[in-house]
Amino acid sequence: MSDEHTDITAEPAEVETARTESHDPDFPEKFLEFMRQGWRDSTLPVGPRPEVPNHAKRRAALSAALPGETLVIPTGPEKVRANDTAYRFRPGSDFVYLTGDHDPDSVLVMRPNGSGHDAVLYMRPRSSRETDEFFRSRNGELWVGRRHTLTEKSTELGIETAPLSELPEALADCAPGRTRVLRGLDPAVDGAVRPYEPPKSGATEDARLGRDRELAALLSEQKLVKDEWEIAQLQEAIDATVRGFEDVARVLPADRPVSERLLEGVFGLRARHDGYDVGYNSIVGAGEHATILHWIHNTGITRPGELLLMDMGVEGRHLYTADVTRVLPVSGSFSPLQRQVYDIVYAAQQAGIDFIRPGVTFKDVHRTCMRVLAEGLAELGLLPVSVDEAMDETSMVYRRWTLHGFGHMLGLDVHDCANARKESYRDGTLGEGYVLTVEPGLYFQPEDDLVPAELRGIGIRIEDDVLVTADGAVNLSAGLPRRADEVEAWLAAQRDAGFRLPG
Repeated sequence: MSDEHTDITAEPAEVETARTESHDPDFPEKFLEFMRQGWRDSTLPVGPRPEVPNHAKRRAALSAALPGETLVIPTGPEKVRANDTAYRFRPGSDFVYLTGDHDPDSVLVMRPNGSGHDAVLYMRPRSSRETDEFFRSRNGELWVGRRHTLTEKSTELGIETAPLSELPEALADCAPGRTRVLRGLDPAVDGAVRPYEPPKSGATEDARLGRDRELAALLSEQKLVKDEWEIAQLQEAIDATVRGFEDVARVLPADRPVSERLLEGVFGLRARHDGYDVGYNSIVGAGEHATILHWIHNTGITRPGELLLMDMGVEGRHLYTADVTRVLPVSGSFSPLQRQVYDIVYAAQQAGIDFIRPGVTFKDVHRTCMRVLAEGLAELGLLPVSVDEAMDETSMVYRRWTLHGFGHMLGLDVHDCANARKESYRDGTLGEGYVLTVEPGLYFQPEDDLVPAELRGIGIRIEDDVLVTADGAVNLSAGLPRRADEVEAWLAAQRDAGFRLPG
């Protein structure tokens, strides 16, 4: 019996046992015969999802942008965690954006029809009782639950469906010069459609993959503007994130240490209950761990008198994610020095939010936030040069203590629209319907001899999720306070309320 994962080139008869595992026994025929009888059929109550028109609109926009070309967008297979176990499957963001489907292995193929494209979703259909797959394969219903039939999936998503076993034939006649593939998600799909080879011999990889990268960039740029439904999904994820921060504050004692992982776990409980999962590995940095930007080990403990930085976000049921950071004084109140640094970061963030509106450049929002941070560093006596010189692109010495930019786009990915061209994103202007984070920070490393000892080990970042509107910006995560005095009052109120299970 095979340990291998199902290959899209397998014939239907081979699929039956393709996802068995190394520890499975060789069952006797009497057992197999017994398992094949006495099963009642089940049905799924399916109907068109309300968001179907949104996905159809997105496919139509992609079709209009690339007329006459075949487009192949896979979601990707499950990924092995160790031996026979897999990570929890999270579908490809671009695939979800165009289809709404959450199942592994599926592939969207859009073929030109003269006036647009015909879209077909190739998927692994329900494992019927006609073969032993339903109880022997790890893709079978007794292992993973009832899957959709082709008709059920088509009804639910409003798209034509076909069995995954027909995908190899569908990809076999895709001409490289007239086909674009979203690569890097499904090795089998990548191998089935050769990249386009330009006529010039010795073409570089960039030249060979340029057409496919243009597809990825186009999808990222299409996702820059969020429609009303997407904004509602983001708000739902953000609201759940606010509840998660409240949960954590309620179990954070002022007078004794608790582990960072306990706090991570409490937030994770909220994320799984109210959404799909966390949108990224939660950062829970107590004390000097707050100075490590991507501290995800979470092996430390909180200590009275120190600060606690938490960068966390719930990923909603439709996979739109929040991304919020707050810093709490464990004892309940900021010390004068902690408050001074906190107020600098708050002022920088508020300046950035106030500056945001359609037409301003991404870089100018960054400069606005960084200028306030540089001025604050000067007030702390840390800058070795003037603020103007520190801000000059030939210097930027202020970044020793800020490290990262002001923010990033947010949506189906925590770092959304990452494949967009620089001129459309980092070097571009903001537009109505964009959603981005604003998250300036100051970080004084414990080993930094250029700062006073009392500053070492302090890390502060304040992060909110902001919608660009016609008139300016709306802070979608305003449900969590940001001003130092408001944070202290909020923390006290959460502790008074006490923790209660979600429900």
